[in-house]
Amino acid sequence: MIEIEIDGKKCLAEPGQMIIDVADNNDIYIPRFCYHRKLSIAANCRMCLVQVEKMGKPVPACATPVADGIKVFTKSKMAQEAQRAVMEFLLINHPLDCPICDQGGECELQDLAVGFGDDISRYTEGKRSVDDEDLGPLVATDMTRCIHCTRCVRFGEEVAGLRELGATSRGEKMRIGTYVKKAMVSEVSGNVIDLCPVGALTNKPFRFKGRAWEMTQHAMIAPHDCVGSNIYVHTRGYEYTDYREVMRVVPRDHEQVNENWISDRDRYSCEALSSDFRVESPMIKQDGHWVPVDWKTALNTVVDRLRTIQGTDIAGLASPNNTVEELYLLQKLLRGIGCPNIDHRLREHDFSQQEAMPIAPSMQISLDDLESLDAVLLVGSNVRHEQPIINLRLRKAMIESGQAFALNPCEYDFNYPVWQDVAAGDEMITHLATLAKAVALARNETLAPEIEKLAGEVDEFESAFARAIVNADKAAIFFGAYALHHPNAHTLMAIANSIHPVSVLSDGANGAGAWLAGMLPHRGPAADKPEKQGHHARDMFAKQHRAYVLMNVEPELDCADSATALNALNNAEFIVCLTPFRGGAKEDYADVILPIAGFAQTSGTYINAETRWQSFLAAGAPYADARPGWKVLRVLANLFELPGFEFDSSQDVLAELQSLCEDVPSIKTTLKVAPTELRSNLHMQWPMFCVDNVTRRSAPLQATLSDNIAAFRMNSTTAASHHLSAGDKVEAEQKGMYLTLPLVIDESIADGMIHLYCGLNETAAFGSMSQPVNITKGEQ
Repeated sequence: MIEIEIDGKKCLAEPGQMIIDVADNNDIYIPRFCYHRKLSIAANCRMCLVQVEKMGKPVPACATPVADGIKVFTKSKMAQEAQRAVMEFLLINHPLDCPICDQGGECELQDLAVGFGDDISRYTEGKRSVDDEDLGPLVATDMTRCIHCTRCVRFGEEVAGLRELGATSRGEKMRIGTYVKKAMVSEVSGNVIDLCPVGALTNKPFRFKGRAWEMTQHAMIAPHDCVGSNIYVHTRGYEYTDYREVMRVVPRDHEQVNENWISDRDRYSCEALSSDFRVESPMIKQDGHWVPVDWKTALNTVVDRLRTIQGTDIAGLASPNNTVEELYLLQKLLRGIGCPNIDHRLREHDFSQQEAMPIAPSMQISLDDLESLDAVLLVGSNVRHEQPIINLRLRKAMIESGQAFALNPCEYDFNYPVWQDVAAGDEMITHLATLAKAVALARNETLAPEIEKLAGEVDEFESAFARAIVNADKAAIFFGAYALHHPNAHTLMAIANSIHPVSVLSDGANGAGAWLAGMLPHRGPAADKPEKQGHHARDMFAKQHRAYVLMNVEPELDCADSATALNALNNAEFIVCLTPFRGGAKEDYADVILPIAGFAQTSGTYINAETRWQSFLAAGAPYADARPGWKVLRVLANLFELPGFEFDSSQDVLAELQSLCEDVPSIKTTLKVAPTELRSNLHMQWPMFCVDNVTRRSAPLQATLSDNIAAFRMNSTTAASHHLSAGDKVEAEQKGMYLTLPLVIDESIADGMIHLYCGLNETAAFGSMSQPVNITKGEQ
């Protein structure tokens, strides 16, 4: 450490550290525009000019390293005159349209102009103007306001890994844009809005809806993936009501979780909360028509109907995006009325060794440590779309010095170097076993016989991976969505564990929480063994129960075998849906709809992939006559006269679960390699913006989906074997269900495989990765 002096204050600094960093660490403010602690140094705005003793002119604090004993002056006459001059130049071409600018009230240019600028500009020439580009439905542009700080450009290059924006020309002709006019497609594109210090890049869905000073800021947790990104929800209230409308979402700094970035999915999904699909009051179906009723009538109807059905004939399913409190109360309620059929694993096929699974699916490494990985293997994971924030950390590691390998059903578009091996279905087992064989050879170890007989010949890919993981100080294997949903998922996990402990990237925001809360047929809260084991999610539909309780679940869009699910629901006697949204097939199969609060309108807790418990409070009262989910479940339990539901708040529910989890038994993974024959040729994938009932109702996110997303995809070799070509109508049949869609040729897909995006209305109630699909050329 060395000692320097800033404005007379003694400060310790690391050799080579920049002046602006030392000042920030010591609460000494230096104005800046282009500097950002997460981006490279550009030093092109010059707003951070300061005086350094024995230097004849001001120097940029962001690009000047410290030296032992130097004296820095941030408020001297020289520094202030330099900062004032820079501000005057920056405002020469700025439109000064603060009254109509969305950035007004939170604009860095506004703040620094008042703090460091002159009252009157001496510039009398005409100002330049810049044409605005259409960057898509998420980011709005007003590039005449741009001051060329290049934060957005550097973010794309250095963080997002996708250079979508760049600078063209020089001087006053310099422009920031896409060069080739196109929409931004990065999964984290919205972060340029937060980085932009002026109103050049703003939140398009939020445009002209409100002012910063009208908002109240609420700390919350993002509800869509297992990262648990920290966010702020901004709300605006109204007179004579405690309801607060959710206006927008912005990132909340948390260095150990999401740093200061969030994904577009987390930023724009809040638009669903004000969509036209919200349920305003409880509804009961009478003579085929939906009738709004009061809560007492609706809840009594649910209790009366469920009392006529034996508990073992009832099934309960919940989304892994529900809070821990909701999941805990739901399983407690269902078990209280004798229902053992409880699950949240909507998209999984393999339950053969569920007893051998660990306490909860989780990562074997902290999110913060991902950046120091030397070797990574992604198994069935499109991590860039499934967990975008994890992908940003992995990118840092791989760009630095790490090596990434992937075993996937298709060649995904990663934004860093990845050595990819494409294999799907049974081939994935063979390829993973071969990787295990290569690693065993490199370690001079004996490979388990059951893995040896599945392995193939070691080639260059396997050898390179073996060298990387054996020589790595830190390594990780990540299990993604395809691997988790694979019909032989447990065998894949057993093989992968023989190489290195597997980090599971579970579905939803609260997969780990659902396991700990006991939302499982074979385990109660804190891994306690239930009195009676029930059916898992797949069997709940295959064995057709008389009644279903669905919480934030739309089985025709969310489940692994949606056709079987929809058939079971259509044949059930009674179905109650706890959901914030109406619409879709539920209006046909449901009997009662109970409106519950959306993600920002209820308090609760999520447990992320590193088993970090993160609680939050509601941003305001629920929409219309909706109620928080935990309260609805508590009242239902009281009407059933069940003991142990005397909760006054969600914190009381959490405290009960946490007390149970204090003595969680140690359950190690004891999975065995026991594959079953797989004949399926279908690869089902949920698009990034269709993963749950919230994202599917966010209009801005849906507007980003490509026009041909509802299509069958296969490579040209597979298409030729079926005498098909691009654009042909393809008729697919599986278990008596038919679907006709156009064909898209995609060479990234494995030979013999058919790719289908699910979670879409066009593909609802079709597809299972455990059964073969027969395709023929349809009528053109």
